[in-house]
Amino acid sequence: MLGLARLLGACAPPDFMAPYRIDIQQGNYITQEMVSQLKPGMSKEQVRYLLGTPLLTDIFHAERWDYVYSFDRRGQPREHRRIAVFFQDGKLARLDGDVAPAAGKQGETQ
Repeated sequence: MLGLARLLGACAPPDFMAPYRIDIQQGNYITQEMVSQLKPGMSKEQVRYLLGTPLLTDIFHAERWDYVYSFDRRGQPREHRRIAVFFQDGKLARLDGDVAPAAGKQGETQ
């Protein structure tokens, strides 16, 4: 009996006994469809309407907005995306990051 207790004590607890971890979603969820709707020359208000309020803005780089997204699911690797939107004179100039415009529209925004 003592041997069985030691054997069970040395094993990792089964999944059903592990503490519950919630899925954690942070930042701006940006889809390919949303990025494909962006066109050069759009105003900051139009970009904000399509993508939402940027997660990061910098007073020293007012012509750059950063959108960051991470999703942590139990038992799966963390999903992480980022996109930077650059403006010139208040108009959309280019994009940079993980989510790119659709193949047919790539030349229009970069």
